[in-house]
Amino acid sequence: MTATITAIIEQINQQLLGKEHQIKQALGCIFANGHLLLEDVPGVGKTTLAHALAISCGLSYQRVQFTSDMLPADLIGVSIFDTSQQQFTFHQGPVFNQVLLADEINRTSPKTQSALLEAMAERQVSVDGKTYPLPDPFFVIATQNPLEHSGTFELPDSQLDRFSMCISLGYPSVEAEKKILQGKQIRGEQLQAIMDKQSLQQFQTRAAAVSVSEPVLDYLLALVQETRVNSLYPHALSPRASQAILAVAKAWAMIEGRDYLLPEDIQAILPGATEHRLRGTNQRTGQSYSEQLLHSINPIG
Repeated sequence: MTATITAIIEQINQQLLGKEHQIKQALGCIFANGHLLLEDVPGVGKTTLAHALAISCGLSYQRVQFTSDMLPADLIGVSIFDTSQQQFTFHQGPVFNQVLLADEINRTSPKTQSALLEAMAERQVSVDGKTYPLPDPFFVIATQNPLEHSGTFELPDSQLDRFSMCISLGYPSVEAEKKILQGKQIRGEQLQAIMDKQSLQQFQTRAAAVSVSEPVLDYLLALVQETRVNSLYPHALSPRASQAILAVAKAWAMIEGRDYLLPEDIQAILPGATEHRLRGTNQRTGQSYSEQLLHSINPIG
């Protein structure tokens, strides 16, 4: 692990105590050039993690609190008639940042949620027949509350599939929560940019260049195919999902200090990369579908 990656993980871990594994997963998602969904109950640090990631990576960002009355134009922007020039002028919305922090994304209507589909897939938005490119790099880091909470709207499958990873933070350990109550974690205003856009892009290039042997690739394909041929899985993994698994696994291998992929890298990130796509738990065994998938296919070779 390079000194820069170590410094980022340590800085975020000083604010979000005891969550190093989730921090590494989130950072791997960024290095894989993917979008990140943070799903958990309120108050466990989802927004804190998103905020710390954006600052640590030195990216421009804007937080948007999603509400039931939000409109697509509140995200993308709106064309306003300029009387002095006698023409419409497009005013950019918060999506024109390198990081969009979509807080409680499932508290807005499906119409507004769908406004992000083009942005997440193609890094551009279309308004009034014109296409506007988004900044490079561009990430959506979204948080959502469990669906059983009041006032939430389920994200459509097409949007869930555009998130490379979905991770949960869970409650802190007793020791970590004690330090939080004692005020021993660093505050948001103390966070510093540890890398810049150019450094981030270099890490993304290094992650993409991680070598993958054919047996390891066959193992990944066997996992994906299992969800398509086995009726136990109500939702199969798409080709977009297999690409995301490979990209994040390669980023995880780079974070671990290797330039080649191991089955263990795929296993480390598979729950985060697939659970929001497979969605659910096997009622007979009590296992999540991602856990069931890991246990059903053995590494090849």
